[in-house]
Amino acid sequence: MEPLFKILPNEGVTAPAGFRAGGVFCDIKRLGTGKGSSKGQKRDLAVLYSAVDASVAGMFTTNQVCAAPVKVSESRVPGGVARAVVANSGNANACTGEQGIRDARRMTELTAELLGIEAEKVLVCSTGRIGVQMPMENVERGIRMALETASDTAESAHFAAEAIMTSDNVSKETAVELVLGGKTVRVAGMCKGAGMIQPGMSATGKRPAATPRQLHATMLGFITTDAAIEPKILQIALEDAVANSFNRISVDGDMSTNDTVLALANGLAGNPRITSIESDDFKHFSQALAHVCLALAHKMVRDGEGVSRFITIRLEGAETFADADAAVRAVANSALVKTSWCGGDPNWGRVLDAIGYSSAHVDENKVDLAYSLPGDSNIVYVLKAGQPTDIPLATVQKITQQKEFDLHIFLNLGKVSTLFYTADLTEEYVDFNKGE
Repeated sequence: MEPLFKILPNEGVTAPAGFRAGGVFCDIKRLGTGKGSSKGQKRDLAVLYSAVDASVAGMFTTNQVCAAPVKVSESRVPGGVARAVVANSGNANACTGEQGIRDARRMTELTAELLGIEAEKVLVCSTGRIGVQMPMENVERGIRMALETASDTAESAHFAAEAIMTSDNVSKETAVELVLGGKTVRVAGMCKGAGMIQPGMSATGKRPAATPRQLHATMLGFITTDAAIEPKILQIALEDAVANSFNRISVDGDMSTNDTVLALANGLAGNPRITSIESDDFKHFSQALAHVCLALAHKMVRDGEGVSRFITIRLEGAETFADADAAVRAVANSALVKTSWCGGDPNWGRVLDAIGYSSAHVDENKVDLAYSLPGDSNIVYVLKAGQPTDIPLATVQKITQQKEFDLHIFLNLGKVSTLFYTADLTEEYVDFNKGE
């Protein structure tokens, strides 16, 4: 289906009507502490808010060690209404006990006080070092500065996107525009994430079984839209979008304590309110939302810590989605596979080995493996029915030595297929993460 939306270059979360954002530096993480903070006076506190109440939906980490801001926001999203989000980088506010909860709530209370709204309508997110108490004097100063300078400009959106970065090299933003019910609607987003990336988020923070709608350093994602849509319908759209984007990526196989995606829809576009998942407007909105989430997810993998190659794994022929998911994750997170990709080596033996030790049902005599350039239908088989082909290594290396390529896995046991997005593992990643 052809996209029913157009991409808006150089726009961020303030593109939809009625949203303001801001980002400032307030020294939440002491300068010079850790390799991720050697960026001078980097912005480290962001605010994002709507001029009116907005429908809200959220997805949260399923890590059993869960940060204080996740607990606070997760408890508020079911209310269905929000006005603002306050987020910081440099400190995860995780493993900080009751004081951490008090600090997360205080961040929402101060934001609400300054905006003249109820604290329950403010959500909070944090990312950074685990196990360190929040420097609340700095945080409160940052909230005041961010709200004073917040605006609806693309520049302010960019400042907010910068402020949530930790080890990211670049900010990650995108926006699209479409027509719903004769009204122009915009959907936009920003996210951060480069390390500790294999999100597995759900609406409740509890782990479900693997399904096609699996609700599966840290990733934070914020979606804004001026569409009018019921909160429960927005939640359904967000769950589907996240299941096929943020929950289908891995940089290093580590799930964070803080992973969160929040979506706010304030209705200021004036479209007829979307109240049914059966409507064409819901389908068109969902397509735009899915695009925004997938575009942001791809940006995260490409900007992963030390990443030099972006790989799309295309699996077909599994008996169940659980099998398909297990197989692609085993390959995507195999240190041996990822290091071979770093060297541009296809090394199909390591790929087949990872598939085999996964929990997926596999018959080695039926597996085919192939490589191709991104999205290219001309694929090069290295394995057919469990046996190597006579394709020259140099031919395959011309593909795997590119910055981006596709790995095709055919289990030939059923009709289930899936996609997964991952990266290589480099010396730079190890050097960055080994400590001082």
